[in-house]
Amino acid sequence: MSKERARRRAVRTAEADRRQHAATKRAERVARRRALRERLVPRRRRVGRFTGRRNRAQLAGIAVGLAVVLILAWYLVDSWTVRIAVVVLALLALPALVTLTLDRSTR
Repeated sequence: MSKERARRRAVRTAEADRRQHAATKRAERVARRRALRERLVPRRRRVGRFTGRRNRAQLAGIAVGLAVVLILAWYLVDSWTVRIAVVVLALLALPALVTLTLDRSTR
């Protein structure tokens, strides 16, 4: 009886070793594939984040430029409706102007 148990235990151990070896090979294959993909494919940057694309000088320039436009409009225009219209127009046009002037794409 003990010989039979020893034989079954040897079969179980061999099967567990085979499964462990297969899992190790699979993990190595996945790691090699992931490393190759990271080398070949450029990292994707987050899009849509305004501050992530700009450095501090650009952000400061944008803020100062917007503040100058708003202050000039506030002091030079007497009508409240025109003041509000200039503020709204400046805030709506700001993303387009920043993209046109500071975009780093080569297109």
